[in-house]
Amino acid sequence: MSIKQPVDDFATDWDHADPQWVHDPYPIWEDLRDRCPVAHTERYGGAWFPATHEGVSKIANDTENFTSRAVIINNGRPDGEDIPAPIGGAPPITSDPPFHQIARRLILPALAPGPINALEPRIRSLCVDLLASMGDHEIVNGGMDYAQHIPPAVISRMLGFPEADEELFRSFVHMVVNAIDLPVEQRIEEFQPIIDYFEIQIEDHRANPRDDLTSYLLDVEVLGEKLAIEHVFGTMILILIAGIDTTWSAIGAALWHLAKSPGDLDRLVNEPDLMPVAIEEFLRFYAPVTMARLVNKDMEYLGCPMKEYDWILLGFPAANRDPKVFEDADKFIIDRLENRHLAFGLGIHRCAGSNLARMELRVAIEEFIKRFPRFELADPDAVTWAPGQIRGPRNLPIRILA
Repeated sequence: MSIKQPVDDFATDWDHADPQWVHDPYPIWEDLRDRCPVAHTERYGGAWFPATHEGVSKIANDTENFTSRAVIINNGRPDGEDIPAPIGGAPPITSDPPFHQIARRLILPALAPGPINALEPRIRSLCVDLLASMGDHEIVNGGMDYAQHIPPAVISRMLGFPEADEELFRSFVHMVVNAIDLPVEQRIEEFQPIIDYFEIQIEDHRANPRDDLTSYLLDVEVLGEKLAIEHVFGTMILILIAGIDTTWSAIGAALWHLAKSPGDLDRLVNEPDLMPVAIEEFLRFYAPVTMARLVNKDMEYLGCPMKEYDWILLGFPAANRDPKVFEDADKFIIDRLENRHLAFGLGIHRCAGSNLARMELRVAIEEFIKRFPRFELADPDAVTWAPGQIRGPRNLPIRILA
């Protein structure tokens, strides 16, 4: 990571890679909601951060004034030639209308409730095996030794990639999502191994078709033509990156909460029917994802003088704690019944993989608390969090209690 000046005022110079933001962004967002509901920074070439539910919702639903063709803020300044609309680099999340509807429709069958529910027995078995391998160690690293292994195994199977490459997948996630402070040239250079890997997988699937999502993307036709290879490549990257880091982070955050909240842990252990409601509150309170947009043209919007190609960081997690929308928004209420959170976004780009994410999160927590009904943080000060647009614990030392 590059060395940068620390932030003095997040209203005028915010940085989602700043140590304060990474460690505990919630007081920052609360301050911004009250004092400066749309914060600005000159970092990353110019960017805006709406911290209210109203501001996030308005921009997320506005596909005329904002484009989605780049969704990870970094030091680059993408333009129409670098990442052409409407496809973008990772369709459908980077696709604008009307192409977005076509790209999204292609992947929805694989992510529908039926196919996803069919994966549950295998995911549950995976969780059981992972927990058994931990034994009864006094300290297990809940963020590394458990949560991080579940989504890669699921996604590699869906794409038809070697399960032995899971560690490689985690390095891909780190490069794309966390290493946002790297110079543009270095990001491009470090992205090349990802390109090389996916090219090998595509060629292997062409030579050896099988029943998986990669072969499906290579074979499917739109208006009588197969997808452009750039489309296949981008969608595969999207599924791998988005399908791993978001869910891994959500599982880790839920374990972190339970490790420091014995009352909530006891309720989940003793009231298993509470789990579906609790999952929604985990998603609201610890929503891992913020998503970026680009401003389409110079304009004044929400009272702000936005410039063409300025970044917008959509604060879905901040919107989830807006007291104008959620009662006791700053409190985790495990049996909260009214909970229309934005953890999966909203508008046309609402997460297509929400069924899978919910199921993985639920099964992972169910099996963990079944195996370890009592646990705590071994060292709260040792917990670390990922920088960038997907927030979750990366070091999570947990002590298993008798």
